[in-house]
Amino acid sequence: MKKIFKLLGMLILLIVVLVAALFVYNWRDRNPDYALDIKLKNNNPAILKAGFAKRAITPTIVDTWNDANGDNKYNEKDGDTYNDNNNNGKFDAYWIAGMSNAKPAQGVHDDVWSRVMVVDDGKSRIAMISMDAIGFLHGDVVDIRKRIPEALDLDYVLLSSTHTHESNDLIGIWGENMFNSGVNPEMMEYVKEQTVNAVVDAVEQLRPAKLVFAEDLSGDDAALIKDTRKPIVKATGIHLMQVLDAETDTTLGTLINWSNHPETLWSQNLLISSDFPHYVREAIENGVYSGNELKEKGLGGVAIYFSGVIGGLMAPHPSISIQDPYTGTEYSEPTYEKTKALGDQIALMSLKALQHQGDTVATSAISVRAKTLNARLDNTAFKIASGIGLIQMGMPKYFETRTEVGAIRIGPALFVSIPGEIYPEIVFGGVEAPEGREFDIQPLEIPPIEELITDKYKFYLGLSNDEIGYIIPKSEWDTQKPHLYHDERDTYGEENSLGPETGPLIYKSLIEVIQDLE
Repeated sequence: MKKIFKLLGMLILLIVVLVAALFVYNWRDRNPDYALDIKLKNNNPAILKAGFAKRAITPTIVDTWNDANGDNKYNEKDGDTYNDNNNNGKFDAYWIAGMSNAKPAQGVHDDVWSRVMVVDDGKSRIAMISMDAIGFLHGDVVDIRKRIPEALDLDYVLLSSTHTHESNDLIGIWGENMFNSGVNPEMMEYVKEQTVNAVVDAVEQLRPAKLVFAEDLSGDDAALIKDTRKPIVKATGIHLMQVLDAETDTTLGTLINWSNHPETLWSQNLLISSDFPHYVREAIENGVYSGNELKEKGLGGVAIYFSGVIGGLMAPHPSISIQDPYTGTEYSEPTYEKTKALGDQIALMSLKALQHQGDTVATSAISVRAKTLNARLDNTAFKIASGIGLIQMGMPKYFETRTEVGAIRIGPALFVSIPGEIYPEIVFGGVEAPEGREFDIQPLEIPPIEELITDKYKFYLGLSNDEIGYIIPKSEWDTQKPHLYHDERDTYGEENSLGPETGPLIYKSLIEVIQDLE
């Protein structure tokens, strides 16, 4: 009997050692020699060169499936089956990211993209990429940077995710279940390859350019956003930069920056889509249509959509209705009709702002400040998910992850690079210290970031160079009873945040890079 217990104890010890080794291996720093500390300043405006390009990163859906109970989730215990259309004996699923596990795509509604703008002021050259993805981790951004040919002579590359909740998982936590990654390695390789190719294409398209800046700060977009967590601070405002060919005045491309979760289709959709950014970009490029009738001409070129300040949480929630701008039809249920109505409204506001309020800049200069920082990882679920290999969140130090903040000045505009979903009160003001808060402190993230930016035009590029989740004011942190404002329900956000120190760290770091450019 003693021998049996001894063997059992040794077996248990061996399992513990193997599990510990697996966690340590998965927690390893995949870029141990990587650190960024860029300071590029140019105070001598010149004619810029700019180039735009786009490459599809859409998965090819081969295998489909049969939803026995109509719950939009794949579960063999429910009688769900798959159609092995390529006859390889397994279910080749692409798992849709953003709402829940076990949502294999049934097809493609619209392409998802990596879209790129490259700008060059004769002294510095940078690339700004927007990818249709739920998010893209910093290690994968670093990998793309390393793959870009040195001959392109790029000084800085920014990669932002639109945060669409309707495309395939590129992070890992939306697979078939919580123990299996949703990332298809071959698909990840394709995404990286296509993104690098788009950067190459954009450099090849460089042309002398001038810029048109505009914004819609009317607040009319507030009706398209629901703030689903107190305090109610909506991140309204559309920020725009149109890039024209300096010789022909034709549009090379347009940047659109707005703050709302691309999740109009909510949890029932099973088609790959970029959600409302698809309709915004289509309308900006090709015009706004009602049925087959062209109602408003587009600008041409390549439209690039950047998600902004979407924490807190800015969403086109099913509880709000969106009106078709031409028929007046109200859509509340999550449908593609509602999604198009939302995209068309943002496009119409954008086109109007560029037509009537734009400032044209014939010469400009580029300045960049970007830096690597380590952020504490307090989220137990993230630690476990990283330890078992669901997400590749490498740690330069144990329970610290590498991330990045930055600021780019182009002419009269500042582009702030934010590595996650920042709460709008940190940017625009309104941080509170409500009753029921977990930490007995007053607001730390003050004054708001917006007040410290002197540039006329401000762009807030969320989920840039990383997706660290929600960036929450520490005085609003809440994981236990009593809940904030003594509400009966708990808050949403903390479960998808690195931890309570993230808000103060990112705020302080953003202020530093902004002030370094002054």
